[in-house]
Amino acid sequence: MQIILSLRIRSLISGLLILSFFTCSLASAAPQPWQSLSPAQQEALAPLAQQWNHLQEAQKQHLLNTAESYPSLSPKQKQRFRKRLSVWSKLTPEQRNAAREKYQAFQKVPADTREEVKQMIRKNRRE
Repeated sequence: MQIILSLRIRSLISGLLILSFFTCSLASAAPQPWQSLSPAQQEALAPLAQQWNHLQEAQKQHLLNTAESYPSLSPKQKQRFRKRLSVWSKLTPEQRNAAREKYQAFQKVPADTREEVKQMIRKNRRE
């Protein structure tokens, strides 16, 4: 039971860490207030609407780059994207750092073992 719980947490963390890469530091050109975003960008980044104007410009640029592919996602992929972005946006900075660290540690696990863990998580989700 403890292993299953741990695997579920790892799955959530790995998904969240993917989002963490959106918040890496990059130089950005000009400020992007929420109102200046296109409807497609606003749809993709809706979970961050309340926080948007308070994010660093580098974070905004990273998120905008990610949102470019949003219109081509399937409805299921769009839902997953928004859900993960929503969960990530609610984490404290400390929780985000912890998630990044766990993700980095998980990446050091051999690829075949990581795949086994992912398979187990998928199986447990279906049950």
